[in-house]
This record gives sequence, C-alpha cells and structure tokens, in this order.
Amino acid sequence: MSRRIVLIGHPRRAEALDIAIKLVRDLAAADVEVTGPADELEAFGVLHEPNVSIADCRESMDGAELAVVLGGDGTILRAAELVRDIGVPLLGINLGHVGFLAEADRDDVHATVKKIVERSWSVEERMTLEVEVSIDGRVVWKSWALNEASVEKRARERMLELVLEIDDRPLSTWGADGIVMATPTGSTAYAFSAGGPVVWPGVDALLLVPISAHALFARPLVLDHNSHVGIELLERTGAHAVVWCDGRRSFDIPPSARIDVRRSGRPVRLARLSTAPFTDRLVAKFDLSVSGWRGMGPAPGPSEA
Repeated sequence: MSRRIVLIGHPRRAEALDIAIKLVRDLAAADVEVTGPADELEAFGVLHEPNVSIADCRESMDGAELAVVLGGDGTILRAAELVRDIGVPLLGINLGHVGFLAEADRDDVHATVKKIVERSWSVEERMTLEVEVSIDGRVVWKSWALNEASVEKRARERMLELVLEIDDRPLSTWGADGIVMATPTGSTAYAFSAGGPVVWPGVDALLLVPISAHALFARPLVLDHNSHVGIELLERTGAHAVVWCDGRRSFDIPPSARIDVRRSGRPVRLARLSTAPFTDRLVAKFDLSVSGWRGMGPAPGPSEA
C-alpha cells in the first residue's frame, strides 16, 4: 500500500471504538493503510485488521499523509506532540464538547473517509511558541505550545510578582496569579477564559493575558507575532511558580527564574475539509445567536463548524 494514515485517539471513549473500526474498514476498502501507536490500535480493537501497521515513534510515522485524531482538543494537542516535527497534518474528528481544533463530527465518518480518499482537504499552518526557562542565566527547560504557555503561582496564598519585558524593554510589573501567552489558535482556549480577545487564525499575533492582576495597566495585549516576551519572577515575594505548555507539559520554577517566549519556526499543520469561515465556526462552537441577521445566504449552524 502506498498511502498511509496515522490513527491517534482516545480509546477510553466507547464511541471512539466504533468510529475507529468504521474508519479503518472504510479506508481498507479504498486501499489506504492505517498506522499508529500499538497500544492505541489494540485498545481500539483494530490492531489485527489486515491493513493496520504499528508506528510507535515519530520517525515511523514519517511519510503519512494525515494523522486522523479521534477525541477532543486535548487529544489533538497530544497528537500534535507526535507529528509536529515531521509535519504531518492533523485531522480531528470531534468526540469532545467544543472541539475548536477538530474538523469533522462523529456522525460524519463515512463522508470524512470519502474526502480522505479523494485527498479533498487543505492545510492550515498554525503558529506555535517556543518556551525557555532560565535560572541565573542558564537554560534549564525548553518546550513549545500550540495554544498557550502560562506562568502560574504554585501556592494559592502566594501572589507572583512579575516583570514583563517586550522586545528587550521592560513594560510593567504586576502582582498576579499568573499570565497567559497565547497564539491566535489558543485565543479560544485558556486565554479566552482569562478574559482575552478572540483572534482569527489568519492574524499573525501573540497574546498576553494577565490572570487576576493587581495593577491599573493589566489589560490583555496583542503583540506582533515576532515579538520576544520575557517574564522575570521577583524574589522578594518568595513565591514559586509553574510553567505550563498547552496544559500538558510543565516545569516548576523558583523565584528569580526567567521565562522567554517567542514564535517558533515550526508550525502545527491542521487539515481542513470545510471552506466555511472562522465566523461560522465561532457561531457553531459557542452556539451563538444570530437571529435577526438579514445578510445573504443561510445562517451558520453546526454543519458549518
């Protein structure tokens, strides 16, 4: 078989098992191989299907056309960890609640397979962030994020005191519970919950959203996408913090640590089956009311997500 699709998912969801079997068998009928981590393929009950092979590392997934992800946004973020370095596009089939990163619905498996077989998808490159933590000028931890990197206090009773630096110039000192640094993709995730703006995916920008900051100048900021953000923790409060990337990878940091965040040169690639604009995705995912709209064409709904 010359065509390969990676399958990654959330096998603990009962509905994912049925969808995985349908997906594998429909793709087999079109002579498309399915590969993926052995433990997940076994949990899905498809490991012994004739067109299934094992790929337990990034290198063995190289050359695949797509990574089909069964689950919600958290599962898609986990899948991004596996395929970002090799550039395989992610196609999410939503089994979660909102599913902003997903492209297809759980009820559309056959239609999704048809589009995969016909190679009827486009690819969007989504900006990611590089994150470094330094102590006394020495880098002690590196990671990356698709949605956001956040610096948060570890102890409830201790507030962090942060100095914010933009492009090597100090901007402000905040007493806060933390700060979120988000991409446009992540503007509908943690940053949105913290009071940040929704940013369309085509906008090149980096968002900064303070978390419960005690300062007059503590509003969300929208920066140039090439801006370099530095955050220094002040020792005088004695507060320890934790750095999170996409809520999946974390590192505990002491007072006096420094966190540097900048745009990464390595994006995450998302496969898109629909040409519906981001506005329609917002309406569908947030169930926004558009009653009274008198524009041209049908009002957006779940089918436009």
